[in-house]
Amino acid sequence: MKNIILFDLDGTITDPKVGITKSVKYALSHFDVHVEDPDTLCHFIGPPLRESFKEFYGLDDDQAEIAVAKYRERFSQAGIYENEIYEGMAELLQRLKGSGKTLILATSKPIVFAEIVLKHFGIFEHFSFIGGSELNGERSDKYEVIMYALETVGITDVDSCVMVGDRKYDIIGAKAARMSNIGVLYGYGSEDELLAAGVDYLAADVTELGELLR
Repeated sequence: MKNIILFDLDGTITDPKVGITKSVKYALSHFDVHVEDPDTLCHFIGPPLRESFKEFYGLDDDQAEIAVAKYRERFSQAGIYENEIYEGMAELLQRLKGSGKTLILATSKPIVFAEIVLKHFGIFEHFSFIGGSELNGERSDKYEVIMYALETVGITDVDSCVMVGDRKYDIIGAKAARMSNIGVLYGYGSEDELLAAGVDYLAADVTELGELLR
């Protein structure tokens, strides 16, 4: 496979469901939208947060900014740690790095939060670069994140790269960058979603992902 591997974070390296959905529920309550079951908010995992509040709950730009602020009010204190690394992922990252692969994080999550998550799980040192969005929403589109990472690191040969993610946004961003991609099926995007986005390869679990990345 490729020598440079770009990884999505949420739904690919870690399972952030509890922290994200509870923080979204907290934010929505500010607008008197009360969600009984946080599991119904899993569609917030993956896409840019501001756009999700607007798309799924009809908030306007100003309301979406308030919703993001309320979300982070809870997420920064509790939600960020209501997270689990997928079984076998830490070992896979260590093995890939040890074999000479260059690992880059490409997430729509703000860089400051992504770094905390990686350090919390003891995998920060495996990554050569952390690419993500800014707190003001800048660079939240996955294509923008991918290009920011490549340009900052100085990578011009996209044929040496592969993007790994669990949602259509990862695949669409990779294809826009003319990059190979792998969709993982243990995250939050369905097989139908990934196939519709034009995914190149599918991995059912972390073990199968490791086989593809060798």
